[in-house]
Formats: sequence, structure tokens, C-alpha cells
Amino acid sequence: MAISQASFPFTLLLGVLVALSALGMDLFLPAVPMIAGAFDAEPGAAQLSITSYLIGLAMGQLAWGPISDRYGRKPVLLVGLGLFLVSSVCGTAADSVQAVLLLRLAQGIGMSSGPVIARSMVRDLYAREQAAHLLARMMAVFGVIPVAAPLIGGQAIVLGGWPAVFWVFSAIALALLTTVGFGLRETAPAERPSIAPASIAANYAKLFGDSRFRASLATMLLAQLGILAFVTSSALAMVQALKLTPTEFSLLFAAIMLGQITGGITGSRLVMRLGIGRMVRLGAALTLAGGLLLAGLALAGMPHWSAVVLPMILYLLGCSFMVPNAMATALSPFPQMAGAASSLLGALPFGLGALVSAGLAAAFDGTTRPMALTIAIFGIGAFFAEKLYFRKIVHG
Repeated sequence: MAISQASFPFTLLLGVLVALSALGMDLFLPAVPMIAGAFDAEPGAAQLSITSYLIGLAMGQLAWGPISDRYGRKPVLLVGLGLFLVSSVCGTAADSVQAVLLLRLAQGIGMSSGPVIARSMVRDLYAREQAAHLLARMMAVFGVIPVAAPLIGGQAIVLGGWPAVFWVFSAIALALLTTVGFGLRETAPAERPSIAPASIAANYAKLFGDSRFRASLATMLLAQLGILAFVTSSALAMVQALKLTPTEFSLLFAAIMLGQITGGITGSRLVMRLGIGRMVRLGAALTLAGGLLLAGLALAGMPHWSAVVLPMILYLLGCSFMVPNAMATALSPFPQMAGAASSLLGALPFGLGALVSAGLAAAFDGTTRPMALTIAIFGIGAFFAEKLYFRKIVHG
């Protein structure tokens, strides 16, 4: 039986699909040291499995959106989830670090279909504040994944070693394939654009040529890069610099994600009253405050975990106010190419996030300073992007 599009199960499903990109990182993080040890490889080589996954996410998100504009959301999502399932099952039998890297690339491509299609379906159904309301509720669901995934991944490794993480991925992929196949209705508009390369390029040019899209993208992109800087480097920074155990890190990582859950729930209730403009403005101020506090404590040499956890809760709270509303503003003017718009909104953060991840790995100096300063820079950038660009296109 199809899931009602006005129901909580529908919101829950879209939230899980959006969260697939985070799930692929957070569930896998505890396995990185184990994979390095299993194949007698350098830790940096195993860490590349995160980078290859991010590259896969960026590649996939550029493709799935325009394809779903042409062929529909549901069939394209089923193909992406099928690739997620196959690459996960194959991952359980990987016999080298190189095989893991290739399968993580394929995983990223397949899992990227979830957030692209989920965002596109929101735009198919709603616009502006209504879209922002649903996106904020999805972000609250999204926030549960980083809380639970590292704990599940760590426990899976205890029970079955690093291949168990891929078995967990396989079970999730199978469950989503079944739910989408039997429970999801098609939402794409009846008018379907061409997917000829020239047509796709023209659509992307149209998006970048629109000031509403550019201002929204700049604001949310900078905030998201701060999140990715934290997610991709926090294990190295907090375990080695702050001398935390992996279990302590997983628990504190989960605590930080409470800022995202709180922001998603609160933001979904506030947006209808305050409007998109004021929600993004408030989010930008909180993100700036969190980033500056994080950098200040790191530069002061604070060796305690709270010097990272508390500022990052504030940063993520701000992002939860800012990102859904900026995203709704970017998607709303383009109902006929919501997939292409969603692709760009997803591909750019993860493509640039791969570069940020590699840069932070190279810059690691045994302290939290490189990570903290990077996040602060992105927080400052998001604040000024809202002030100088986003505020000019949205009122309220």
C-alpha cells in the first residue's frame, strides 16, 4: 500500500533517504582503522575510503537529478538503491584496500540517489515555507542518523569485524528498496525535459544564472562545508588530539548531533511564523558564533572535549535553521527541473568536501586547531553570504 504524502511515515522515509549521505560516512568511520590493520596498510590509505565515498556522492548527485527529471523519481531511486545494495554485498568480500576504495566509490554513487530524489520530491509537492517546513522535519530525522550510526557501526565491528559494516549497509539497502518499491508514489511533473548533454548543461547554466539560486547556494554551501570539515576530520582530531577512546568519541559525536535534531524540530515549527528570511538570518548568526567559539577555544589550547562539543552543537543548531530554508529558496523557482537543482545543491558540497577532507588530513598537527579554524572560516563565510547576498533576495 502506498504511503500517504501527508503522513509521518512519508516524512520519515524522505528523512532517511536524505540521510543516506551521512549514513555512508558515519556508519563506516569505526571500520577505517580496522581495514587498515586487516590489510596491513597505512592509516592514510584506509582514510581514502572516506574520500572515494565523497567523490562518489558528488558524481552520483550530478547524474541522478536530471535523469529523474526525465524518467521519474521512483524508477531512478530504485536503480540507485540497487547499486547501493550490490556494492554493499560485494564489500563484505573485499580482499584489498583498493577493492574497498572502488566499492566505496560505487556506494557513494548509489547512495547519492537518496538525497537527490528526496529533495526533488519535496519540490514536486511544495514550495517556499511549506517546502522549508518539510525539509526541516526531514533534517530532524537526518540528525538521528549521525547519533546512531557510529554506535551501530562500532557494535557491528565487535560482533563480526569490519565486513559486518557492509552487511549492515546491505540490510539497510534491502529495506529501503522494499519500502520504496511498494510504498512510494511517483511525484515528478508530467512534463519531462530532455536529458541530452546540451539540455542538461543549459539547465545548469540557467540555475547558475539565477540570483536566487546563487545566493541560496552560497549561503548553505559554506555552512555545509563546515559540517563536512568536522565529520571527515573529527575522529582523527578528537581521538588523537584529545586522547579519547573510540567509544568516547562515538558518544560525544552523537551528542553533537543533538544540535541538528533540536534545530530541525524547532525550525520546522518556527518557519511558518518567522518566514524563511529571518530563519536563515538567525541560523547564520548561530553558525558564526559556534565557529568563532570553536576556533577561540582551540587557539587557547583547551584540551577538554567540551571545547569541541559545545561549539559544534551551536554550529549545527544554526545550520539546521539555515540550510533547509536556503534550500527551499533555491528549489522553489524551478518546478520543472527540481532534479537538476537538487543535483547541484548536493554535488557541490560533497565535491568540495572531498578537497576539504584531503586538506585537513594533510594539515593535521596533533591538535584540533586545523579543524577548528577551517570550520570558523566557513562559518564566517556563511554569515557574510547571508548578509550580503541572501538577504537581498528574500524578505521576512
